[in-house]
Amino acid sequence: MKPRVVLLALAFAIWIAPASAEIRTEHVHYTVDGQEMRGYLAYDASIEGRRPGVLVVHEWWGLNDYIRQRARMLAELGYTALAVDMYGEGRTADHPRDAGRMATQARENPGQTMARFIAADARLRNHHTVDGSRVAAIGYCFGGTVVLEMARRGADLKGVASFHGALATESPARPGAVQGEVLVLHGEQDPMVPPEQVEAFRREMDQAGVQYRFVGYESATHAFTNPDADRFGEAFDLPLAYDQEADEQSWDELARFLQRVARQENAD
Repeated sequence: MKPRVVLLALAFAIWIAPASAEIRTEHVHYTVDGQEMRGYLAYDASIEGRRPGVLVVHEWWGLNDYIRQRARMLAELGYTALAVDMYGEGRTADHPRDAGRMATQARENPGQTMARFIAADARLRNHHTVDGSRVAAIGYCFGGTVVLEMARRGADLKGVASFHGALATESPARPGAVQGEVLVLHGEQDPMVPPEQVEAFRREMDQAGVQYRFVGYESATHAFTNPDADRFGEAFDLPLAYDQEADEQSWDELARFLQRVARQENAD
């Protein structure tokens, strides 16, 4: 009887197993103020019908392989993800000097940054796999700052999530301005985001009546989700370090957050 039991168990496992994902990717080109933007889109072609979309904003290094991988991971969760080119022409950097210059230019030109974000948002919503009424945004480091700023400026997003992004702003959220929920995933040992910045952010969110969740990871420092953080930190003497536990836990937090705000399901 044992072989028969094993076969029945195997057949049952196959019957209940989900269909295999069929992740497809596209290089998405569009123009903002005469400059070509080069995004990267990922989705699961085995899913029928439209599904929520997620914008993914890169670190100060630009839209590199790390951010493309995050877009594919979101596709594996059942979303259509568009990794956004915030620098134009797909520019990336390998040295902090160059990354800092591009990130500073973006921060000093908020109108341009907003226009690029809005254009990417429109491109994602118009994709044939996306339910345009259910879009969220996530960002890493520089990108985390960007998505928080977009939320403060009233972007039509179900939610935004910032991974180890700066929290300070020159344009604090006003009551009623933020349209969706906010999730902040923060390394408590991050010297680039000191405790006073965290407290100011909490006060800002409370005073503006924003529904938000703040999660701190006790041992994590800046860029804790990026496996290349140790290499960059050592090469350029920067306070960067990968933390596998915080990376995995923060991704689980994001998955639950998106399930609730984008799919409008209680995943707690």
